[in-house]
Amino acid sequence: MFDSSEFVKEAKDAISRTLGSSKGILACSGGQDSTLLAVLSNEAAGDSVLTVFIDTGLLRKGEKERVEEIFRGYRLNYMILDESDRFIGNLKGVADPEEKRKIIGRTFIDVFSDVADEFGAEYLLQGTIAPDWIESGGGVRDTIKSHHNVGGLPENMKLKLLEPLRDLYKDEIREVSEFLELPSNIQPFPGPGLSVRIIGEVTREKLDLLRGVTDIVETEIQKHYESEAEKPWQFFAVLLPVKTTGIHGDKRSYGLTVAIRSIDTSDAMSGTFTKMPWGLLERISTRITNEFGEINRVVYDVTNKPPGTIEWE
Repeated sequence: MFDSSEFVKEAKDAISRTLGSSKGILACSGGQDSTLLAVLSNEAAGDSVLTVFIDTGLLRKGEKERVEEIFRGYRLNYMILDESDRFIGNLKGVADPEEKRKIIGRTFIDVFSDVADEFGAEYLLQGTIAPDWIESGGGVRDTIKSHHNVGGLPENMKLKLLEPLRDLYKDEIREVSEFLELPSNIQPFPGPGLSVRIIGEVTREKLDLLRGVTDIVETEIQKHYESEAEKPWQFFAVLLPVKTTGIHGDKRSYGLTVAIRSIDTSDAMSGTFTKMPWGLLERISTRITNEFGEINRVVYDVTNKPPGTIEWE
């Protein structure tokens, strides 16, 4: 049976022992996994670990501010960098999801390598968990998708990897977070950000549109469910490269399509789509089409995992 207190002790010992007198930089997306690792590493090694959050330009509305508030609250040694031009520029003209993830992985490493040189770090700490490396191949099954922090890493990376959470599943991550009195309800968000929720090429215009739509989806669902126990595990919007005929006002429109995805799961390895109330879905759809004239159709994804993955890309 999994024991959170024993895991915390072993993880902190492993971080301290591995680093020794060396320094490390920690790649933090602001999600549950990497935030947990940031707090563990701070307790284990203090200022020998620099937690780095990168604004890729692929983030949700208010993400950077929320993350910085957490970092300050736990008194982490941290740095926030704006590399949005670099990431978005590297994705120009790229539509294939595997290529997107690998480009983002390489770009992250380029940025982290620069920071590591300045900080004098030898190690890169990542919040990789079991579903990440299993879905990226990991010698267990075919590659389903290359997670940017696994399959997207370059082979010639100079930094040594340290991944203390790699054997944990999502339910165990939440147990450890609760044990350490960390927020255990941080909405999961992929490392490649909104880039894998835009099907096709990523542009600033699409990112701005999806950011607004995502805010509506998250706000309405958070507002509807009174307790964390009732709330779906993960929910988000996907912008599709599909246009359909519709009506805005009394005029014909030929607008974009958005898909809503909501999943119930405990470990992220399998899951079922949320049987969400029709009234909630109607409110979300009405707000999206009223507030964004470019969109005239909203659909709901009723695919379980498997056969689908949680994210669309």
